Amino acid sequence: MKKKISKWLSILLPLLLGVFLIVYQYNQFTADQLTEMKGYFKNANYFYIYLSLLIAVFGFASRAYRWKFSIEHMGYTSKFRNNFMAVCIGYFLNLTIPRSGEISRAVVVKKYEDIPFDKAFGTIVAERIVDLILFFLFVLTAFIVQFKVLKDFIFDNIPVEKLILLAFIGFVGFIIFVLLWLYSKWRFIIFMKEKLAGLMEGMLSIVKMKKKWPFLFHSLFIWFTYILMFYVAIFALDETSTIGLGAIITAFVIGSFAIGFTNSGFGAFPLLIAQIFLLYSIPETVGTAFGWLVWISQTALMIVLGGLSLFLLPILNKNK
Repeated sequence: MKKKISKWLSILLPLLLGVFLIVYQYNQFTADQLTEMKGYFKNANYFYIYLSLLIAVFGFASRAYRWKFSIEHMGYTSKFRNNFMAVCIGYFLNLTIPRSGEISRAVVVKKYEDIPFDKAFGTIVAERIVDLILFFLFVLTAFIVQFKVLKDFIFDNIPVEKLILLAFIGFVGFIIFVLLWLYSKWRFIIFMKEKLAGLMEGMLSIVKMKKKWPFLFHSLFIWFTYILMFYVAIFALDETSTIGLGAIITAFVIGSFAIGFTNSGFGAFPLLIAQIFLLYSIPETVGTAFGWLVWISQTALMIVLGGLSLFLLPILNKNK
């Protein structure tokens, strides 16, 4: 019963937050401003939105292809099509429960490629660590290039005192966890240690693999597609087509935070994009419309590809 409640809360709370942010932002606009935003949707050049989606598909494919390097290092093989559909399903499920997509990817290759779940999941965790490092390089670049803008935005919008308190609580919790992990004889802790052996093998596959450079190339290419699809989308609206690289990098970084800490940015992504663009003298109506254009199109892509993958996986793997 507790697990069911926890599961539903993990779905409903982020959705409710997204709905609250949408209602909050909607109420900030006048009727004329809402009509103006409808005009942006109507007059947008959707060629650039479709081009952005095509670039996103290349990113999905690169992520699926990159996965095979760490899987092969552990002595297993997996078909590219299954990897690709697992990635698409992962993006799709992340729209419901944040980070559930990583688990689903491991489940797919366990079922259709007979790769142990803990090892497959370990490779995915290792990928995420690499992605996190690359993302923070983008964050660092944004702070260097647009330090004053980002500093003002953070201190004006984020309660720093609460962040410090949360960081302290997190640090204390981490110390308690480490002590329990090292010295506890609880049956659950012993079970988790056994599972961690396979997980660590998957994570270390990146460090030890022979094809490190192809793996690194695809890692860089994936993030290149992320920022390129965001950049291409700015040409969909005349009002955003002339913004500079600094604004693009800053908006990309803040938008990525919104996607990472919510249900793929539902409600939060358009709101934060609008606030960032406002710092660069882009009207809030324009920034909001742009944010929704990008979010809706990318979300629709994940739903379509994820749904098709769920349908096709059992058909293309009848013998499994």
